[in-house]
Amino acid sequence: MSQKNRPQRQLSNASSLSRERSANRYVTKRHQQKRRRGVKGVLVGVGVVAACAVVGLAIYLGTIQSRLSAGVDSGLLSSLTRTTVTKPFYMLLLGTDKSAEREETGSTDGVYRSDSIMLARIDPASKEVTLVSIERDILVDMGDHGEQKVNAAYTIGGAGYEVDMVSKLAGVDISHYAEINFDEFVKVVDTIGGIDVDIKIDLDDDLAGLHLKAGRQTINGEQALALCRARHAYDNYGGGDYYRTANQRMVIGAILKKILASSPATIAASVNQLAGSVTTDLSLTDILSLAGSFRGFDPSTNLMSGLTPTESKYINGGWYDVIKEDEWRTMMERVNAGLSPYASEDDDFTRDVAGSSSAIKNDDGTGSSSSSGASGTSGSTSATGGTVLVMNGAGVNGLAGSVATSLRSAGYTCEAVSADTFDHSTTEVLAVGNGNQGLALAVADRLGLSVTGVLTAAPSGTPEGFDPAVVVILGQDMADKY
Repeated sequence: MSQKNRPQRQLSNASSLSRERSANRYVTKRHQQKRRRGVKGVLVGVGVVAACAVVGLAIYLGTIQSRLSAGVDSGLLSSLTRTTVTKPFYMLLLGTDKSAEREETGSTDGVYRSDSIMLARIDPASKEVTLVSIERDILVDMGDHGEQKVNAAYTIGGAGYEVDMVSKLAGVDISHYAEINFDEFVKVVDTIGGIDVDIKIDLDDDLAGLHLKAGRQTINGEQALALCRARHAYDNYGGGDYYRTANQRMVIGAILKKILASSPATIAASVNQLAGSVTTDLSLTDILSLAGSFRGFDPSTNLMSGLTPTESKYINGGWYDVIKEDEWRTMMERVNAGLSPYASEDDDFTRDVAGSSSAIKNDDGTGSSSSSGASGTSGSTSATGGTVLVMNGAGVNGLAGSVATSLRSAGYTCEAVSADTFDHSTTEVLAVGNGNQGLALAVADRLGLSVTGVLTAAPSGTPEGFDPAVVVILGQDMADKY
């Protein structure tokens, strides 16, 4: 049927075609379109804001990462043995002497040495950290560079060469590295509101700017820095470096405890703060992963620590720390097995004078968490004196004087005299009274010996007016050393 002849459809309501109804439909449609455009605009706006936030976060995290990795070169990376951070691994922690004061005075001439060296074993699964302080004066063979103190490796070949030397010394592969500028690092202490430490004895060291009374207390960043630097506060105990390293381990443990107990936002802020004082090969992702693994970290049960066993020797016109090979091998075998460096708290001669007592862990289930102990003057090393009577029992001319000179260089007050007889074959180190056993341990360690006993009073032959805390009776075994 043609269009022309098709019947016309009749509308039931012709008014629906009125101008008024048409206008109403038009207005309604316009409103719907505007609402749709409004929703689209809001969604686009939210998307733009979200995109900006993502870009901003990426830039922020990228900036932190670039600050953390600044100074990491190919030499360092080639010295590291890569491994996942989910399994136990070793990390070298280095504190350098790049202080603002040395920079301003120009005393460094652009040459630095590693001021503090720690080998850390980190076990994320068990939430355990083991810190072994490497004495900076340890004598090592550097091949073409001859025999040098281990901290000279940083000067000679940078961070990578320091990693190589410590790896060789400890007999382990080192997977990660962190270089710490203590001047800047301790600023994080103020960011987290201070750290809690247990100071074992009254500490006064004008050179380090340290003045603290014994006891448990919260210290700020400036005090933490001074505690990490102080050596002369321990002059009466000899070997100030030994006690300083114990305090450094305590400070690191306290910082970790405070940060890891914080909220994720505080942890992120702390990492940002640390980025200005730490250079590391660890990625930001690895750092945050480790922070998650170590949530709830408690130094009293999860931090084990120790110091390389050494003896001081005068070699080629200078003093060096020489590794006690058997003791060192035993210590590292324990550390590799996930045990504490020391089998007993008694093995740590610094425990009652500096740092926090280390957690003890043995494979037979013995051991305990660290004990802060009473503050102040309690403990075997609470003696305030540093007086040592050196007696020549070997009959070798000048032997007592040489040993006394060595001990004086370590901060002891000494007198050298002859013993009653010259038939002593073995050297004895004796504490005068039970309260001086800790000091006797420090003296014995300085001489590469062990404490042999306790005297109830000073022996005959003691100079008038001299009150020794320790007596060293030299035997023939010391004649070859001095």
